Formats: sequence, structure tokens, C-alpha cells
Amino acid sequence: MYGVLGWAMEIGFTAVSQQLDGTGDRRLQGHTYLWMLPLYGMSAALFEPIHGRVRRRRAPVRGAAYASGFIAAEYASGWALRRVTGVCPWDYTGRSRFVVDGVTRLDYAPLWALVGLGMERIERALSRVRVSEDQRVDGPVTRRSIRQRVRRRGIAATAD
Repeated sequence: MYGVLGWAMEIGFTAVSQQLDGTGDRRLQGHTYLWMLPLYGMSAALFEPIHGRVRRRRAPVRGAAYASGFIAAEYASGWALRRVTGVCPWDYTGRSRFVVDGVTRLDYAPLWALVGLGMERIERALSRVRVSEDQRVDGPVTRRSIRQRVRRRGIAATAD
């Protein structure tokens, strides 16, 4: 879930930022990289423990914690990709005076803080979703399959 949300966020961000810097067109075409799906997917494993520790703090403190975590993760993953493949897909070299080794931008900290605060809402919504054995559907739902499920649960079925 986090991987797909990350992809969508990045595509939207690149489309809008290209418009703002004059390199985009009216199609609002954004882009991302295949590498980003697992990287954004891993953000769940990093975000949720941080969220648990800062949950009761004020929004600016939580945002700073999220921004620091995202920047550290972006640096580590960019560095690792460069070591493994020889290139970092999102090379920031020359784009800002706040670029660190071409793999992260410190001037994106406010954006990463907002992303983290937004992810709190997503995490809250996802934590309410429960899928139990009763909700799982095996095969097509027919009158017969419903009756069988009702009988398995020991609930008296009414006549059709």
C-alpha cells in the first residue's frame, strides 16, 4: 500500500514541480522509477515505529522527526543504489545548494514533514481496516455458498 501511495505521490509531485520550473507542459506528465516501489513500500517499516514514538508530540516535532527519517532513508537508499547500479535514479546534483552527495536534498525537509503528517492520517485509516476469516470470500458468492457459510457458523438459516 505504501509503495503504491509513494509512486502516486511522486508522479504528482514531479508533474507539478515541472510546471513550476517551466519544464512541464499542459499534460502534467509526471514520472517515477521502478526502484521506488520497494523503497516506498519499506517506508511502512520505518514510518510506523517513528510514529509510535512521536505520536503524542506536537505536529512540528512529529514533522521534524518524519523529515529527518525520510531524508536519512533517501540518502541511504540513493547511496546503496549508486553502489549497486552505478547511478542514483533521482540524482539531485546541481539542483540546489542543499544537495548532499547528489542523493538527497535538505531543502525538501518541509515537504517530507508534510508527507509524514499526511501519512499519519493514512496509517490511522489503514489501522481501522480489519479483514477476518469471516470476511474472506472463497469462490463465487451464491445462495448455496451463503447457506454453507451460515451452517458452518451455527446460525439458523431462514427459508428462501
